[in-house]
Amino acid sequence: MAFKQKVLIVDDDENIAELISLYFTKECFDIMIAGDGEQALKAFDSYRPDLILLDLMLPGMDGYQVCREIRAKSTVPIIMLSAKGEVFDKVLGLELGADDYMEKPFDSKELIARAKAVLRRSHPQTEASEANDAKIVSYPDLTINLTNYSVLYYGKSVDMPPKEIELLFFLASSPNQVFTREQVLDNIWGYDYLGDSRTVDVHIKRLREKFKDHASWRISTVWGIGYKFEIL
Repeated sequence: MAFKQKVLIVDDDENIAELISLYFTKECFDIMIAGDGEQALKAFDSYRPDLILLDLMLPGMDGYQVCREIRAKSTVPIIMLSAKGEVFDKVLGLELGADDYMEKPFDSKELIARAKAVLRRSHPQTEASEANDAKIVSYPDLTINLTNYSVLYYGKSVDMPPKEIELLFFLASSPNQVFTREQVLDNIWGYDYLGDSRTVDVHIKRLREKFKDHASWRISTVWGIGYKFEIL
């Protein structure tokens, strides 16, 4: 399990940008949207995304120029999105440094798959290096170590089953981020899990029994949506 990767969506069509955002949010990516080229360059410097989804037809500075500007200082993966399907446009985009090119309209599953493939290619050592890195999240009076599946609360070890530790680590790794029950199920139990979302509720209840509300943090319910690890 890792921290969420960040995706910058650059598109002047708000509806398309929001739709893409929903696709990637469901896959537990962190999202930022920019509506034009100038915003995209500013967002790139402040947000430092792991991946850019870049529309070509932007007001003012077009996607080709945005790609040039970013490539002058970064190798961050870029997938160009465009209604232009001519070979010339694809070749130009790839020659400018784009890692992939998709025509609109596109299939959401294919876009997600291509994005994940590009990210894997750009960080080929990620999985191997993570195996050697300690996966630890710490807050006042709480330390969660996923490397050795241990939890310290007020300096004392807490006896917990693996799924509870994974759930606590998952929530605490993204403080104040709201997750639906379905997102939690997918990330902790897997896409092929045959149970229902009440499993999440039961595990959250058990966590709350072990960790009472702290002055600095708590596991909060967001009614009608899901749960979050809230920083107070």
